[in-house]
Order: sequence, then structure tokens, then C-alpha cells
Amino acid sequence: MSDFLAWLRALDRRWIFLAVGLLVIAPLLFGFHIAPVVPSHRAKGFYDAIERLPEGSTVLVAGDYDPGTRAENYPMHLAAVRHLMRRNIKVIGVELYPAGVPIADDVLRDLGAEFGKKLGVDYMNLGYKVGNELVMSSMGTSIPKTFPVDSRGVPISQIPLMKGIENFQQIDMIVSISAGYPGTKEWVQQVVSRFHVPMVAGVTAVSAPEYYPYLQAGQLQGLLGGMAGAAEYEVLVGKPALATRGMDAQSLAHVFIAFMIILGNIAFLGQRKPARG
Repeated sequence: MSDFLAWLRALDRRWIFLAVGLLVIAPLLFGFHIAPVVPSHRAKGFYDAIERLPEGSTVLVAGDYDPGTRAENYPMHLAAVRHLMRRNIKVIGVELYPAGVPIADDVLRDLGAEFGKKLGVDYMNLGYKVGNELVMSSMGTSIPKTFPVDSRGVPISQIPLMKGIENFQQIDMIVSISAGYPGTKEWVQQVVSRFHVPMVAGVTAVSAPEYYPYLQAGQLQGLLGGMAGAAEYEVLVGKPALATRGMDAQSLAHVFIAFMIILGNIAFLGQRKPARG
């Protein structure tokens, strides 16, 4: 035992860093699961709200985030659009973060190809417009006037999906994927409260508790909080992916770090000399 404790005290910390790195990388690469993900009622509310939509409905997906919160927001964005397209629901993207446009374009393009959907017919992206709440309010009057062209520069009047869509009266639901301001809170204040459009949201973990009152009041029908919420939703959709792997990587790293802390304390106690009487 004393030899083991001596070896532990002499262990180069770089081996510990390497072990943590491998434990994080392995689940991300190979996708093995160490513990089941149990969906919360908030994630179930998100899933059920989309399941209740009739096929052919039109949903506005607001991707209000940028690469800084991609690890949390992107997996839920991907899962939500996958769920919508699988149910043959038309998707209109919009972003109030300028750096969110290429991310949303990638999500729509990749999943459109996966499900055999046609750009401009089954899905499209309005893109970015400066103005925050003013943009939301303006869309309540006229979406085509607020966004004369889409993210590619194609006139809205030439896009089949936008025919007959004037304002929020023709939008069946809003899916808000949000990192902060402008985001979920502003969509609730400016659109849900005024135009009574059903809404679900996916937000960062640190901001999720702020939106629980909205959920309890019925202004949100479902809520995903951070990577954990995204993983719960992936399980409900039946496609464990980035968030589920991320949670596995995080869990393995946490368990290993806790184990090493215990070993470190044992090694420290083992070198203490007993007090003299």
C-alpha cells in the first residue's frame, strides 16, 4: 500500500490531463452511453407540442445564438428541425444574431438533404435583420415587408413556401433557440403575448430557470435547458446525437475527477506522520 501511495504522489499530472482528455473524446467519437437519459416534463412538453401540430403546418424557427453557445444551442436546434421535418412540417428560419445565419443555413440544408426536402418549398431561411424587438413587432404586421429577401438574397415573392404567409396569423408555432438577448424572452413579450402564437424554447443552461415562470404560465409549452435538455429531447425524438454524447463525456470526466480527488487525499493522508505524544 505504501508503494502505491508513493507512486501516486509521484504521478506526473500530465497523465491525469491526458486521461481526462481521452474520457471526453471517446464518447464524442464513438457514442457509447454510460447512463440512461430520462426526459423531464419540460422536454416532454417541447416534444408533445410539436407532435400535436398537423402535417403541413408552418413553424418559425428562431436561431438566436452564435458560435459562443453552439455547444448547447446547436444540438437542440438540430433535433428540433429534425423533428419538424420528420413530421412533414414546413420550416421557416429567422435569426436575430448576425452570426446565427450560417449556422441555421447549415442545419436546414443538412436536414433538408437527409429528409429529401426542397429548399423554398419545404424549408427556407429568412436570415438576419437588425432591430431586435422591432423586427419581431414588424413581422406581426408583415413578414414579407420585414424580410423582402431571404438569406440568399432571393425575393420573398419568388419563394413558394411564403405564398399566403403575411404575418403571425399564418404561423402555427414558434421554436425559439436562444442564447440571450434578443431571444426567448423577447419572442414571448412581443409575439406570444400580442399575437398568441404557441411557442416552445431551447435556451442555455444558465438562463433556463429564468423561463420557468413562462412555462408555468402557459406562455411556453415546452423548454429545453442547456445540453442536458437537448439530450432529453434527442432521446424523445429517437435520435441520440451530439448532446447525448456531450453529456456522456461530461459525466465520465466528472466521475474521473472526483475519483482522482479521493485518491489525492488518500495519498496526502498517507504521507502524514503521526503526531508525537
